[in-house]
Formats: sequence, structure tokens, C-alpha cells
Amino acid sequence: MKESTQGHIHPISQAIAEINEIFFSMGFSIAEGPIIESEYYNFDALNVPHEHPARDMQDTFFIKGRKKMVLRTHTSPVQVRYMEEHQPPIRIIAPGRVYRNETTDASHEAQFFQVEGLVVGTSITLAHLKDTLEHFFSKFYKKDIPVRFRPGYFPFVEPGVEVDMLHTSSRGETQMCLKVLG
Repeated sequence: MKESTQGHIHPISQAIAEINEIFFSMGFSIAEGPIIESEYYNFDALNVPHEHPARDMQDTFFIKGRKKMVLRTHTSPVQVRYMEEHQPPIRIIAPGRVYRNETTDASHEAQFFQVEGLVVGTSITLAHLKDTLEHFFSKFYKKDIPVRFRPGYFPFVEPGVEVDMLHTSSRGETQMCLKVLG
């Protein structure tokens, strides 16, 4: 009988582990929360209005037979739960699976992974966010990565910025990517 060979860690699991390690080395804690979430934590506590499209069945998976329960659409409920139990200063990331009722194509999937960060403290500025992201990208890509902030409007975030990072592959291909709400 042939011995079984050992498998490999999935690339997404490898990336999440590396992301966690980098942020942990910067003094962040790793926070986790339930995948099946109440509408309160997923929407209400985050000031998502009742008429917002994200609350529609076309965008959110509601749990049949469990009133006002959803598959979380983002990891922001983890932040709310963490803040209820901890006092500032707070430095956390909240990595995890999230679910959105989307048509699957080359750039969309109903289940995907998201990593959110939360820092609460005195004298925190967007400069801290930019420095944190530049440090993270340099560690994750193992080289300096330029970061650019652009003003952006997001109804639940003030101030709002979009973050672009410039990555040039080893073959010389240049890519601008990433969206971060600040």
C-alpha cells in the first residue's frame, strides 16, 4: 500500500497567516467574530440605514428560519463587538470570511476573505494609516510599495479615502490595486 503524501496549505490560508503575522508584529491584536451575525451588528450598529441596498435580499444572505440573522457581509461587526468589550487604546485587525449575494464571475464571488483594521486612540491621523499600510505592503511584498491616498465619499466613513498601491511584478508588469476606506 502506497503511503499518502502530505498536502499543502491553501494559498489564501497562507496569505491570511502572513497578514496576521505582519500586523501582530506591529502591535495589532487579531479579533474574530461569528459568521452568522445579527442584523444589529451587521447593519444597525454600523449606522447602515434600513433603506440601504445592502440590506436587500439581492445583496445579503438572510438565514431562513432565524429572524434578523444574516451571513456577515463584512468583518465590521467584529469591530463593534470588540469595542463593546475593550477600552481604548485599540489596535486590531479582523480577518475572515464574508458573504455577499453576488453573481460569480472572474472578479466576484459570493464568499471571499476580508481584512479590516481598527485603531482607536488619541492623536490618530490619516498619516498613521498611510504609514501602517506602507509598512504592511513592504513586509507583505518584500519591497517598498508606494501608497497614494485619494479623497473618496463613503456614507459611513469620515473622512473617506481610497488607497492605491503600486506593485511592479518581477516581469516588470505594473499594477495599481486595493481599495481601503479610511
